Amino acid sequence: MTNQVQRDPSDHTAAAAPERPDTPVAIEVDGVSKTFSVGGDSSTTVKDRVISLARHQHRSGRLINALSNVSFDVRHGETLGLLGHNGSGKSTLLKIMAGTLRPTDGRIRVRGRMSALLELGAGFHPDLTGRENIYLNASILGFPRDHVDEIFDDIVAFSEIGEFIDMQVKYYSSGMASRLGFSVATNLDPDVLLVDEVLAVGDEAFQLKCMERIHRFRELDHTMVIVSHGPGRVRELCDRAAVLQRGELLYIGEPREAIDVYRTALHGKLDAAPADQRHTGRFYVKKENAVELIDAQVMKPPDQDGFFPGDRVPFVVRYKVREPCEFVLYLLFQARDGNPMIRLNTNQIMGERLRVEPGDGEIRFALEDLPVLDDVYRITIVARDAQTNEELDRQNEATGFRVKSRHKGDLGRVKATITYEGTDGPGRHRSPSSDAAPAADLGLPTSVSPHL
Repeated sequence: MTNQVQRDPSDHTAAAAPERPDTPVAIEVDGVSKTFSVGGDSSTTVKDRVISLARHQHRSGRLINALSNVSFDVRHGETLGLLGHNGSGKSTLLKIMAGTLRPTDGRIRVRGRMSALLELGAGFHPDLTGRENIYLNASILGFPRDHVDEIFDDIVAFSEIGEFIDMQVKYYSSGMASRLGFSVATNLDPDVLLVDEVLAVGDEAFQLKCMERIHRFRELDHTMVIVSHGPGRVRELCDRAAVLQRGELLYIGEPREAIDVYRTALHGKLDAAPADQRHTGRFYVKKENAVELIDAQVMKPPDQDGFFPGDRVPFVVRYKVREPCEFVLYLLFQARDGNPMIRLNTNQIMGERLRVEPGDGEIRFALEDLPVLDDVYRITIVARDAQTNEELDRQNEATGFRVKSRHKGDLGRVKATITYEGTDGPGRHRSPSSDAAPAADLGLPTSVSPHL
């Protein structure tokens, strides 16, 4: 098998619905394997090989199989998610797709113009300015200069680094380089976009811009491959998902099934499926638990993209029961930086365990008088056996919502109301009166998790 990556830029076949079997293939991954030498000559690019030979450093070392005979297709207009724990081979596979690594064996064929966001800011020459790097990156990706001239202002505007565009990139912060990298890759309007864990760059406002851009790519039937550790992100963005473990393809199919495989593998409960059954949607789990968490959903107010402190936040958790049981549902509310803000469970909320029979069910909740300030919050849901406390199922960041403060002066994490009730002691003090200042909502920094 030849070890190469082939691109066919002339193929611009109109995309049809991804689920149609006659939709043309945009990316063909055929028996791809990648082996690295550890402790010896680890050159993977032409430049590395030349330097290594010049230094007489061609030594043998221990071989590591990063990918083993991986095969699948991605169709035009489809978004495929790649899931797997650290070291599973996701980023290696994406780099081979992008052409920055050569496979040890196998072949990848990409039809159409491709842009890749492997490590944002990677690929920029530090001694060149932002302007020069834009043209350099575009030329490497095969885009003509006149095309870049037309979209140059859009690239700079989206990246929000206008006044620094003629500064050398080595003086950029990581955030500036990240914003410019994302802007270059997406404004070039490629047929195929490869994205490696880069949707959390910049501040909250820029993250929202990135997500809007990704959603627009989907609406325009661009082909995308997205590497992510976040099952919620894969469920939101992807038509299909693939799961890698130790370089092998465990599953490719519906995102919900793929997430189940990923979580089961993550907890060491996955048995390897026979090679001829890895593409059929079947996978092998040592234990099928009594309760499966399907999803969670926040009911956002109409015509609003979020909530305000003090609002009521309704949400629902859906589940499937396979056998009669009692379980406890745990809810964890986390801020964007991962800090836990609220922890609750159904024993506290309802005062009793959940006694359920086989079938589908849902639990409706409402977080009253929202006690947190401006941020993006995610809800993780966990089901545990009421008797043994064994974890039955979990969905990290199953859903989320945004909170926007009403007042610009609000600081901190939580909303608190403090009233003045007078002062005792020597000295002149103000007593409560009709002209006293009204109670204020103060954002108080806190390191504790408030419980409702």
